[in-house]
Amino acid sequence: MGRFLGWMAILLLVGNTVKSFAAESGKSEETADGSTATTPPSAEPYGADWVRIGRQALGFLVLEHGFRYLTEEGTRHPHIPFFRGFVNSLNNLHGWADGDPFLVSYVGHPMQGAVAGYIFAQNDREFLSVEFGKNKPYWKSRLRAAAFSWAYSEQFEIGPMSEASIGNTQAFFPQQGFADQVATPVIGLAWMIAEDSLDRFVVKRLEARTANPFVCLLVRGGLNPSRSLANVMAGQPPWHRTDRSGPSKRNGDRIFSAEKPRSASDLPPSPITKFEFMATARTEYYLGPDARGACIGGGGAAAFRMTPNWQFVADVSGCKLTRFGDNLSGDSLTYTIGPRWTANPLRRWTTYSQLLIGGRTLTHEEFYPARKVQLEALAGQNGASLDFPDHARYTRIAEHTGLTVSVRGGVGVKLSPAIQLQVADLAYAYSWHGKLDGTAYTHALQFSGGLVLRIGTW
Repeated sequence: MGRFLGWMAILLLVGNTVKSFAAESGKSEETADGSTATTPPSAEPYGADWVRIGRQALGFLVLEHGFRYLTEEGTRHPHIPFFRGFVNSLNNLHGWADGDPFLVSYVGHPMQGAVAGYIFAQNDREFLSVEFGKNKPYWKSRLRAAAFSWAYSEQFEIGPMSEASIGNTQAFFPQQGFADQVATPVIGLAWMIAEDSLDRFVVKRLEARTANPFVCLLVRGGLNPSRSLANVMAGQPPWHRTDRSGPSKRNGDRIFSAEKPRSASDLPPSPITKFEFMATARTEYYLGPDARGACIGGGGAAAFRMTPNWQFVADVSGCKLTRFGDNLSGDSLTYTIGPRWTANPLRRWTTYSQLLIGGRTLTHEEFYPARKVQLEALAGQNGASLDFPDHARYTRIAEHTGLTVSVRGGVGVKLSPAIQLQVADLAYAYSWHGKLDGTAYTHALQFSGGLVLRIGTW
């Protein structure tokens, strides 16, 4: 099964790339002025094309699992029967960190979420022509894409054709955290917005100023890597765009639409929004003589406005503890609620302060490789292999949950009526629990930044 997925992934990528060049040349036609234009799709103008979405998402899924099979020994030989390994993976889910390095969890997985989002967006026929900016259709389109990205992420992590079923990843230490299931859709949405803004304000400006097709194609693909892969999954060239044409050898000086992006201007005061959703990156530093390292991660929050200046906030965040050394890892999961006060909410630049109260769960996991080797040798002598219940025999888990209170202040700037950038956020948190394995986590400084989606203003 795994070997089949691996070769199918390679064939799919090569086949779609070759097909994309043929599709580009076959879909462009010469206009009256000699330029080329891409023929609009003949599909229904409204609704999502679920057949194409399913086919392209399946291709992306096969590509990902094929790469896992070709590069991960544990995926090829999990040593656990399929159904038992799947169930063990689901039962073992807990905490935040999953053992992956920072670039995998907070760059690679968000890019995966962005690719899944673009797969949906390029087949969401009612919103094919949307462009980043102050317009309701764009933000509605990206929220719909983020919902599909979340569903794809859950399938990739714990679905029937997932890391949990192919390789039983979460059944083994330390791959049991929820970090990827949060980071993939949440930061993936922010990644899509970043690529969309770069396409409008950087790529299109360059296309309007140069006639070199190779420079334009490199910039299109390089500054929009997630969209480029989604294009390949659809059988299109990586540089494909629905709102402007591709390269033309016959008319090199007019290969792209020369439409200039609208100039930015000061935003008018926005109405006060009732609901806000926040996606943040967060780093915690622990204070005291027995503290050690930092905790790097992120989270999400929702805010409901009760008065023009007061909001009720619910915040859930998690992070991976660092500087533990070999064979020891840890994570922190925080869940808090409380009031927030915002000064001058109608202005573009706003300041806020909040008091949040809730709980924090700290987890340490220590891995004993020598003990695992001994257990594997003993199991081999009996003609068996280590199973999920044996995990507890070569790892030690220490966990503590306690009350936590944080006092937070920050600065935000509205980029549009729908979106706000959380420029800087500083908090002090105090937790009522003892030391965990001799490490103190009572006092912590938290630094955050991220994006805020303002519902009801667009």
